[in-house]
Order: sequence, then C-alpha cells, then structure tokens
Amino acid sequence: MSAHEIIDIPIRDDMIRLGQLLKLASLVEDGVEATELIKNGLVKVNGEIDDRRGRQLHHGDTVTVNGESVRITAGG
Repeated sequence: MSAHEIIDIPIRDDMIRLGQLLKLASLVEDGVEATELIKNGLVKVNGEIDDRRGRQLHHGDTVTVNGESVRITAGG
C-alpha cells in the first residue's frame, strides 16, 4: 500500500466514534493505543488533528494515522 492510498472502511450505522474506527480499521491494537495516539495529536480527521476519542465520524470522513489513511463508507 502506498502512503497516499486511502482504504475504504464500511460501517453499519450512520456514524462511528474515532476510537472505534481506529480499531475496526486495524490502525491500532486496542483502545489504549488509540487513546495514546489521539491524545498525542497523531490522528488527523479530514486533514485536521483531532484529540477527541469520541469524535463522531460519518460517511466520507477520512482518518490518517502514521501515514495510513482510511475513509468511512456506508456499509449498507
């Protein structure tokens, strides 16, 4: 995977919280790692650093961690 490739992650509901998405997308091992990355300003949502683990994400939002990007899509 190239650093600029964005992987689509389908979700079941209308929204998902940032910490949950990081785990779902396998960007982190667990909630503790998610919390640390978010708290240390290493997670970007739609290009902006976001420090809220409970941030609600919706279809089309993009999250970047350590050069890897994922985009939320509707799961259907």
